[in-house]
Amino acid sequence: MRRAAIVQPLRTPVGTFGGALRDVPVEDLGAVAVRAVVERSGVDPERIDDVVFAQSYANSEVPCVGRWVALHAGLPEHVPGMQLDRRCGGGLQSLVTAAMMVQTGAANVVLAGGVESMSRIEYYSAAVRWGARAGTVSLYDRLDRGRERSQPEARFGPISGMVETAENLASDFGLTREAADAYAARSHQRAAAAWKQGRFDAELVPVEVPQRRGEPVLVSRDEGVRPDSTAASLARLRTVMPGGTVTAGNASQQNDAAAACLVVAEDAVEALGLEPLGYLDSWAAAGCAPSRMGFGPVPAVERLAARVGTDTRTLLDDMTLVELNEAFAVQVLAVLEGWGWHDHDRLNVLGSGISLGHPIGATGVRMVTTLLHELRRRGGGRGLATMCIGGGQGMAAVLESA
Repeated sequence: MRRAAIVQPLRTPVGTFGGALRDVPVEDLGAVAVRAVVERSGVDPERIDDVVFAQSYANSEVPCVGRWVALHAGLPEHVPGMQLDRRCGGGLQSLVTAAMMVQTGAANVVLAGGVESMSRIEYYSAAVRWGARAGTVSLYDRLDRGRERSQPEARFGPISGMVETAENLASDFGLTREAADAYAARSHQRAAAAWKQGRFDAELVPVEVPQRRGEPVLVSRDEGVRPDSTAASLARLRTVMPGGTVTAGNASQQNDAAAACLVVAEDAVEALGLEPLGYLDSWAAAGCAPSRMGFGPVPAVERLAARVGTDTRTLLDDMTLVELNEAFAVQVLAVLEGWGWHDHDRLNVLGSGISLGHPIGATGVRMVTTLLHELRRRGGGRGLATMCIGGGQGMAAVLESA
């Protein structure tokens, strides 16, 4: 089976909720990333066989975001596109799906990516079309509703949201607020140091944001990084749930961003004049209890290890770097306990969801982008990208530097 090469992975800066990218429509964010991948890679757009894009909070403003973004970015009309959703794992799934298309010979070149504008997620009503003839109509916040409705309540009971699942893990593993704050502070400090050292420069695509008056503003940095964060400063924040561990400071942010790359058949790379940054080696997805959704990377990595004929600890020890999404600090700490692996020198070395942000559908491609660029900067190697997924799933993939 043909290897799937990853070419020119790029991402936009990650905007904070209601921040600098608040007024940028999701189709514009996605198109910025797509155009940059095409231009910087030098690929002939005519040779792109398909576009696979993830978006977790899709709506009818931009139906089938892969096709929409492809057209909006100026790709030829004959290039098709699709949309998929595996919630927090959607971006990684888009890359994996593109790789399977390439590996099976269904395509030679696929543009894969993910996009989310959490700032623009709308309110909605499920009662207006047939039932609300008069009186007050209630609106759901689709952002919160998606977390509340992440599992069938008839089977699993009510879950108030993702914070509750994190607190369940904190209780299961005896994790403290102090440990969570210390981890979160380190995430911010690492991201701030990476920005200062220029370690994100090669992967970033600035976004021009039109203004009502004057010239557009160029957004070229991640907005959520707080260099002055310390365990002591984070300790002053109030917990979301009484007596809990999760605060706004040790949980992932709500964000706006896009990321994309080319996934190309290895035997077509040279003929197309493309330079791979890495290759997809292997991947797996697995389910877990919805009430412990943050634990998903544990069964996902276990399944991935078994698939390649080894065990979790051996696979992790073989990795040059590990990218584990930071939905919550206690979620990360619980996963490390589940793995029995605590090598912080190889884990999220440039920060992750707590500091860089978690733009749901874009996160997986953002993680792979950062991972492959950092592996190249370090001279090569292999890396693991893995994340928990709302509703009780985990996903994991091993990438190899070119």
